Amino acid sequence: MNLTNAQLAFVLGRLLMGVNFLMHGLVRLPKLAAFRAGMVKSFADTWLPGPLVGAFATALPVLEFSVGLLLVLGLLTRWALVGGLLILLALVFGTSLQEQWDTLGTQLVHGLFFYLLLLHADQNRLCLDRRAQ
Repeated sequence: MNLTNAQLAFVLGRLLMGVNFLMHGLVRLPKLAAFRAGMVKSFADTWLPGPLVGAFATALPVLEFSVGLLLVLGLLTRWALVGGLLILLALVFGTSLQEQWDTLGTQLVHGLFFYLLLLHADQNRLCLDRRAQ
């Protein structure tokens, strides 16, 4: 299959962000209790209630893994990109509460990457989405 530069760029970008999110979730899942405890502790000085932080910290690795897997497979790509942006929106909110401005910059770059992928989702190829059409 001959891909245009735009199509190839999209596929590689989709795979890049997919592997990124997949691995973020994958490495956290086996140590979920420690990850959750660390998140709750890191938000202790904010106004967010510990149980809410704990619930989010429990769901986050599963969501990251799921979004990452969908992107790698190219399945439900548009919704996976929207999910990735919503995850990053929540992370930016929490990071801002903690005033971790250096981390915030990295999250914004990830968000911009997801935004650009969503903007150019019509370039999606080499994916399971195309088989459904």
